[in-house]
Amino acid sequence: MSAPTFSQRLDELEPAVRARTDLVPQVGIVLGSGLGGLADALTDAVAVPFADLPGWPAASAPGHAGRLLLGHLDGVPVVCLQGRLHLYEGHSERLVVEPVLLMRRLGAQVIVLSNAAGGIRVDWPAGTLMLITDHLNLTGRSPLIGANDDAMGPRFPDLTHVWSPRVNDLMRRAATAEGVNLEEGVYAGLTGPTYETPAEVRMLRALGADAVGMSTVLEAIVARWAGADVVGVSLVTNPGAGITGDPLSHEEVLAAAAEASSRFQALIRNFVRQVGAG
Repeated sequence: MSAPTFSQRLDELEPAVRARTDLVPQVGIVLGSGLGGLADALTDAVAVPFADLPGWPAASAPGHAGRLLLGHLDGVPVVCLQGRLHLYEGHSERLVVEPVLLMRRLGAQVIVLSNAAGGIRVDWPAGTLMLITDHLNLTGRSPLIGANDDAMGPRFPDLTHVWSPRVNDLMRRAATAEGVNLEEGVYAGLTGPTYETPAEVRMLRALGADAVGMSTVLEAIVARWAGADVVGVSLVTNPGAGITGDPLSHEEVLAAAAEASSRFQALIRNFVRQVGAG
């Protein structure tokens, strides 16, 4: 028996959400490390645990609540993923991207992807926010392998502008308005769950990466394929392996995320207000 298409999976998932709310979001936001608290700013929010959606497991990554949230952020209708599914949890690439495609199916025209990342640039301290201007998919995976779902997107999607120049400009304006320093660079996506070796960090620097993490790239690919405008911000939570000589830990990531949370949330809220204003 062939695997269900994305459209068929979304036909199963959408009614489970619509049974709880008819809100049509303008913006979809993946609340990665540093943005989880944004969920508390939603008004009239409806929460759907991942485990209540057909075929989705509960989130297992530390710090990921594993809920789909629909509500209003500063008056703008939004859908948020409080946590995400990762390849390193043992999930298939197709399952990993279903949450982003569901946000798109529910109505989101703009998808905001956030993440915690290791810094490749030696001059970026922990706490740096980086606007993603391009990416390197080094996972060895693509969620679009197999028969194409023509109802959702083209067989050979163009990724020249996967990170929308128009929407990137809105994020830059948000940073200026909030007084938030926003660097720009290339995000390299690997599978994890190990952190990179010093040699791998040197390789990534040679390839043109500025930050590295274990998510985001597959989500960006399918969001663009499905016609959404995509924007992404990485929170650099630690220098890459070998830069300082210190061992890396997830506790370090969570601490940096907590420190940057207020800046990160202010940036995204301003951005969402701009999208809502048209």
